[in-house]
Amino acid sequence: MIAIACDHGALTLKNHLKAYLEGKGFPCRDFGTFTPDSCDYPDFAVPAARAVAGGECERGIVLCTTGIGASIAANKVPGVRCALCREPWSAEMTRRHNDANVLALGAGATGPNLAERIVDVFLSTEFEGGRHQRRIDKISALEK
Repeated sequence: MIAIACDHGALTLKNHLKAYLEGKGFPCRDFGTFTPDSCDYPDFAVPAARAVAGGECERGIVLCTTGIGASIAANKVPGVRCALCREPWSAEMTRRHNDANVLALGAGATGPNLAERIVDVFLSTEFEGGRHQRRIDKISALEK
């Protein structure tokens, strides 16, 4: 299950990605927003991040106009490692080296075709472990 959430600035891209993912067999839990009315990204990104941290969802995707605010909010949830990615290479590396479990995207900077490619890479890339696990452990220790 993929947690997905956005604010008003990324509603169109969220809806596009949700349909794309479900079409590829990835069920999504949509945390909103559901209307184009102005709203606050933490109200949606944080519950999605909590669902990932709590194990209800395997991974998450949070979106806002820049992706910055949604990523900051998601990263406040213990157990979440959210990365803002603007191209596939960053999505690959954050999975391989950081074991990121939430992806942030900025709808103002990332069109639907590029977003699909970033999401595909994020969901298909495995964590390498090894020396990278030691680093993840140090990050996790900060949350305690």
